[in-house]
Amino acid sequence: MTKTGRTHPLELHEIRARVASTLNFRDLAACARVSQHWYDSFTPPLYRSVAVELFKNGPSIQSVDKNKRHIQHLTIRRSANENPSTVLLAISVMTAASLSSLNLRGSRVGDQGIQALSEVLKINRTLTTMDWGVNAIGPNGGQALAAVLAINTTLTTLNLWGNQIKWEGTQALSEALKINSTLTALNLRGGRIEDTGVRALAEALKINTTLTTLDLSYNSIKGSGAQALSEALRTNSTLVILDLRMNETGVSEAKALYETLMTYTSPTALNVYSNHIEDDGARALSEALKFNTTLTYLDLRNNVIGPNGAQALAASLQNNTTLTTMKLSNNPMGVNGTRALADARTINYPDHFGLVKKQGQRKLDFDHYSGTEV
Repeated sequence: MTKTGRTHPLELHEIRARVASTLNFRDLAACARVSQHWYDSFTPPLYRSVAVELFKNGPSIQSVDKNKRHIQHLTIRRSANENPSTVLLAISVMTAASLSSLNLRGSRVGDQGIQALSEVLKINRTLTTMDWGVNAIGPNGGQALAAVLAINTTLTTLNLWGNQIKWEGTQALSEALKINSTLTALNLRGGRIEDTGVRALAEALKINTTLTTLDLSYNSIKGSGAQALSEALRTNSTLVILDLRMNETGVSEAKALYETLMTYTSPTALNVYSNHIEDDGARALSEALKFNTTLTYLDLRNNVIGPNGAQALAASLQNNTTLTTMKLSNNPMGVNGTRALADARTINYPDHFGLVKKQGQRKLDFDHYSGTEV
């Protein structure tokens, strides 16, 4: 009688793949060295998400390039100086068919590097997220990326914070946004785009129907830029998160912008930290809050809001059931202002007859500078 041999479970690729999903990097690397069959099973998860720090510890450029077909998420960390190895490695991995996110934050690739990467991006069909913050990208780099956005159909998130793309680069990106139908999040924080760049973006927002998150903080946006945004958002119905902190909008332009945001669009989060909206801006915002039904998060920190502005905001919250978080620290609201807002913490949810059905708590952040601890 012939004795039938049994197959050990670990001889099956499917079993090894399941085991691989539970292991850490050290154990995966050890298993990958057992045999060729084990290498084939344990290498893909080992390289699925890779962080490379040039000239320091971590996987070598050669090993990353060899296994690039497995990489879905690639991070190349900061190098001391502009280094062509960063761009070459990124291009090599981008030619593989599996990369979905690329993080080059702080890698100093510069305009020439971005231009080289952009040529590959024009034919890439898998990348959805790019974080290219603090990369010494100027107007020329912004224009190169705009050419990509005009034809790319997979990218959904683009982070360009801390790059000096200025109004020239922003203008090119704005033209691309008029025809791009996939990008949902764009971060231009600290890009020195100023009013000229914002006016170009405003024109794009009148047409674009996919962008939901826009970060324009730290951009020296003043009167004409804020006014252009106000007009654009009267027709835009898709933008839900807008970050305008640390800009220089005047009170009158701010009033028009806030009224528009509350009345004509459907934002769920608005950050206007440190914009000097003062009491007049707070009162305009409070009038809009009386009718708003979508905003859930509002950041008003460091805006020179005094007792009158605080009391107006508190009054507007009496019948508001959607705003759950409001930040107000570093405003000279005084005792009366902070007490009025403290009383507005309770949210009354009415039933069909207008009677209070249940109550909830609104998160209101204060500090000692506001006038009192609450």
